Amino acid sequence: QVQLVESGGGLVQPGESLRLSCAASGLTLGNYAVGWFRQAPGKEREGVSCISASDGSTYYADSVKGRFTISRDNAKNTVYLQMNKLKPEDTAVYYCAALKLEWCLPGVNDYDYWGQGTQVTVSS
Repeated sequence: QVQLVESGGGLVQPGESLRLSCAASGLTLGNYAVGWFRQAPGKEREGVSCISASDGSTYYADSVKGRFTISRDNAKNTVYLQMNKLKPEDTAVYYCAALKLEWCLPGVNDYDYWGQGTQVTVSS
């Protein structure tokens, strides 16, 4: 059974950092493109970042470029999202998702497996 489990969310003040983890079981995450998405209350789920399976190419939404970094540790079957200089508008539930392709795709409906999400709240 495939499972993706996110962790690392929490409540932080503006300007602080968090690192989210997406740990997989039942599949070899290194063979999948992995994306991070987020959904704020009343808004649609949006793509934040993605890392390809082929060459580790990374992609970021304009709103997080320069602040967020996606990475993977294939030995731990885990993908990370380092989030720095957090802003109140980053507040959302963050989800990781895996796609059985070597490259990233932008659409929510493109992904095969999803985690349950982890809450990130940025507030003073």
